Amino acid sequence: MKRTLTSLIVAGGLLAAGQAMADGPLLWQGNSLTYLNGHDYKVNPGIQQTVTFEHASGWTWGDMFMFVDWINYNGEADSGQGNSTYYGEFSPRLSYSKLSGNTFSFGPVTDVLLAATYERGEDRNRNYLLGPGFDLAIPGFDYFQLNFYYRKPDGITGVPSGQWQITPAWSYTLPVGDSDVLIDGFIDWVVNSKGSESKGDYVSKNLHINPQIKYDLGKALNMGEKKVYVGIEYDYWSNKYGIRDGGPVSEFVGKTDQNTFSVIAKVNF
Repeated sequence: MKRTLTSLIVAGGLLAAGQAMADGPLLWQGNSLTYLNGHDYKVNPGIQQTVTFEHASGWTWGDMFMFVDWINYNGEADSGQGNSTYYGEFSPRLSYSKLSGNTFSFGPVTDVLLAATYERGEDRNRNYLLGPGFDLAIPGFDYFQLNFYYRKPDGITGVPSGQWQITPAWSYTLPVGDSDVLIDGFIDWVVNSKGSESKGDYVSKNLHINPQIKYDLGKALNMGEKKVYVGIEYDYWSNKYGIRDGGPVSEFVGKTDQNTFSVIAKVNF
């Protein structure tokens, strides 16, 4: 659901960058490196630079997405974590259509999947997610995914019970002049579950909206399309990390409602 210090890019343009594999269980894959520089982050130091490795791939059994962040606080120390930290996620999904050999189609839904995610940061910051996922064919979109998770925290927030999370992720390409603009991103909406409000400092309910708008610079400069992107990322996160904005903890960490822009550069390979 979250990155410890910055926002998760769910799949992004990697699906379109994958290349078909002739034999074996691997059908396609894409990898990328992204640099992000942003200000006005909440809870952690306000200025952050992030380098992210991402991998997305399609398999005969489903698909997989993973990323690892390395975050630098620009010389400022974060409480308990020093001047830098890391965060990563591993997200495999098992496809009903691929495993059964039967094509699934119901309205816009083109496949049903079992979706899982393991989130891991420093200290005890880790979470386990499992639930149904859906691939949807929506006109104009490169892809649109909708995953529903039962979320089991096991980390520093101390939330005593599981939560429900709804995560749509999308990619949309818009032709602009001699190149394209890629609009992709995700929304993580964590809703309350029974018992999750029992600690006054923390809430389970939070909303993370994280779109990116990127220009295909490689295509514009005749370096190859879908290779080099530049653009901006918008990051809105209410009750960041599940910390109640205005609650007792916010007296020490400040506001926990985050609303910020960052500049990004991304290379697919």
